[in-house]
Amino acid sequence: MAPFEKSVETVPFKQRKCLATRKNEVCSIRSKFPNKLPVIVERYIRERTLPLLDKTKFLVPYELTLGQFLCLLRNKIALDSTQALFLLVAEKSMSCMSSNMGEVYTRYRDADGFLYITYASQEMFGVLVKIKTEAWMKRSLNCLLGGDGLHE
Repeated sequence: MAPFEKSVETVPFKQRKCLATRKNEVCSIRSKFPNKLPVIVERYIRERTLPLLDKTKFLVPYELTLGQFLCLLRNKIALDSTQALFLLVAEKSMSCMSSNMGEVYTRYRDADGFLYITYASQEMFGVLVKIKTEAWMKRSLNCLLGGDGLHE
């Protein structure tokens, strides 16, 4: 591979397929699997410590929580308990881990119909996200304790 050539795995899904193709794919998936949500999971572009997943497309049940999905991804990546794994929904939001995937999908799905989730280790984001992570952890704890996860 040439020095500046990217492998297919590192090119984002949205850049590999045009919008019309992605929309058609979602329509096909939703007609075959009406009780599942189409989710694309990709590694953060600057991530260097976590491995690539063997696949990026997932069909996820509505009732699965984001926390349960995180556990599934941890197992797929084969992380040990000391390694951090963070999920960004729609490239910008750290959602409440007790939210079910149906809620997350409804709120953050892309115009093409896929829900995009990016995974990364804590170190890749730097200080700014460490601050955001603290706020996110407070919201998640609030959510787990019965709050809506939106207020601190």
